[in-house]
Amino acid sequence: MNKRNYAVRGNTGLSLNVIEWGPENGQPIVMLHGIRGYAETFANLAGALAPTYRTIAYDQRGRAGSDWDPERQYFVDSYVDDLDAVVQHLGLEQFDLLGHSLGGMVSIVYAARRPRQVKRLVIEDAGPGASNDSAGGERIRRELTTTPMTFPTWDAAVDFMRRLRPTVTAAAIEDRLHHMMKKSEDGWTWRYDHIGIAEARLSADPRNAVDLWSQVEKIACPTLVLRGGRSDYLQRETAAAMSARNVNIRWADVPDAGHYIHDDQPAAFVRLVADFLRSSA
Repeated sequence: MNKRNYAVRGNTGLSLNVIEWGPENGQPIVMLHGIRGYAETFANLAGALAPTYRTIAYDQRGRAGSDWDPERQYFVDSYVDDLDAVVQHLGLEQFDLLGHSLGGMVSIVYAARRPRQVKRLVIEDAGPGASNDSAGGERIRRELTTTPMTFPTWDAAVDFMRRLRPTVTAAAIEDRLHHMMKKSEDGWTWRYDHIGIAEARLSADPRNAVDLWSQVEKIACPTLVLRGGRSDYLQRETAAAMSARNVNIRWADVPDAGHYIHDDQPAAFVRLVADFLRSSA
């Protein structure tokens, strides 16, 4: 599959590492990963969508191949600004948008603010209240405060990730760590700005809060919300309420999947996304 890699300068001067798959003249779809994710997490979906789609994903600020923010502005508005910069750089007039977790929150806000640009929207296990008022939100906060900065060996890092993600396959764990870690003097350390991202995620400053319900109600394009059937993050009642509040939104549970649907049930995830894009064309 045709793959391209390049950098885009964000509106705040940060360099963002962008990866594309598929034909340059394909229908563009932009994909945003979660809080500790990376662009390559969508490689499997990109392969399945080719050759119809031109998949565009990037390491969000502070992750993998993108610059860390020295001011630690890891908040939704900053991520939306970065998406604006990528869209402007590529000259995308209209495109599909998909986001997981944090990327889903950013996608909801972007679609609400830029209704003419987002053709269709896919939200993977994200929604109002999930970040703060769920067991999954508490789990993520706990993980951010207890995650070691370094590991003496690669196997130690694998063991740690396996404890965090017990349902994810061994191959998925290896792939995740390959993109998340780098060598250090003490063994291995994170490639993402763990301290800065944790500081922002744990911030109680109300100025950085986003009212996602008001944004959900403004979405004007066909939207699919996918919830992991055993997710501790997005509650079933919330997904149903999102659909009830906006006629453009439909939702579905993915059986035997947690918060990381694309890792837990990759075949089902690909099928649901592809079917939605095809049926709402």
